[in-house]
Amino acid sequence: MDIAQWQFAYVPSTGVRQAHETPVVLATAASLEGLGCLVDDPRNFLIEIVRWPARGWRPIDPNSGDQGGITEGLFEFCWKGETLFARNNAVGDSYLFGWSNWPEEAASTCDRARERALIWRANYHPDGGQLFYPLHGQSFVIPLAPPGDDVTPEKFVTFWCEGGRGLYLHPNVWHGAVVPLDDEAEFLDRQGRVHARVSVDFVKEFGCYLAAPMRRP
Repeated sequence: MDIAQWQFAYVPSTGVRQAHETPVVLATAASLEGLGCLVDDPRNFLIEIVRWPARGWRPIDPNSGDQGGITEGLFEFCWKGETLFARNNAVGDSYLFGWSNWPEEAASTCDRARERALIWRANYHPDGGQLFYPLHGQSFVIPLAPPGDDVTPEKFVTFWCEGGRGLYLHPNVWHGAVVPLDDEAEFLDRQGRVHARVSVDFVKEFGCYLAAPMRRP
């Protein structure tokens, strides 16, 4: 995958030597309760869209405020050595999501199994849900936390998602990067077209990276 022309949506925060390692659990209907669900067939899977919030005591008119609809496209992920890059073609953004080593030491090649991903930020979407469906049946991990702006690294859990099934996240659910185990992976991404993002920068706010273990629990 050629990333030479990508313009990244965010400049990564770096410069710390602390990592908070999350617990890792298997993604199941029970473990995902309140956060999302597993998806076997994405073809007719519906995305939740959240009505625009009223700013005062007057309510939003019926049949308005939720008409932005959805967008979908290819979400491409690639490890370049020890650095994880991604491009979400559904919204036209590119990212540097994290590293499998301290970023100052991240090599351009990797000849060993990656043990964890050091993630510098996470976000949630207040306008709608989001579906990630692996197009080639690959397993992946993703750190998640419940809604609420007073989020901390300790509230995140990394979910191991078995190959062949997708993951749907409800609106307002915090999520770090989708982390593929393979060098490259492609996902169907479907989400709200407004694509509002609320973010947490772990490095700036907590002085650490969020470490997502890349192992099956």
